[in-house]
Amino acid sequence: MDVHDKSTRSFNMSRIRSRDTKPEMRLRKLVWASGLRGYRTTTELPGKPDLAFTRLRIAVFVDGCFWHVCPECSDGRAPKSNTTYWTEKRRMNSERDVRQTRELRRRGWIVLRFWEHHVLKDGAGCVKIIARAIRKREKSDQRAAVSEKTGGQP
Repeated sequence: MDVHDKSTRSFNMSRIRSRDTKPEMRLRKLVWASGLRGYRTTTELPGKPDLAFTRLRIAVFVDGCFWHVCPECSDGRAPKSNTTYWTEKRRMNSERDVRQTRELRRRGWIVLRFWEHHVLKDGAGCVKIIARAIRKREKSDQRAAVSEKTGGQP
């Protein structure tokens, strides 16, 4: 049984952001403070990544623990009211995440997904993971450029 009437619940739900959430803003500020540049916050990519390093093809998502069913924290727990609706909605969110990640990888993107509680508790660790992915991609791009220049010779 819901503790709110229908109009109050509707108002509460309308206030939930799909972008520029606190965890997303925290990660963006930490990424910027670390000196990492070259990302976009709006793209036409599958899943609409929260950060997209388009030149390097690195997509970063901050997944909300409730909406994406975090297995690690209590915020990923199922609601007690309207359980059929919420179970299906959250299951579909998780399945969509898998499809979008698969599609981005098929297109040659590195996909990084962070749970919101990881960003809030250890945002610096998340930035280190992003920086490592950037270095990895830059090295592979440099090797490919050298290979092109030398005709495939090492």
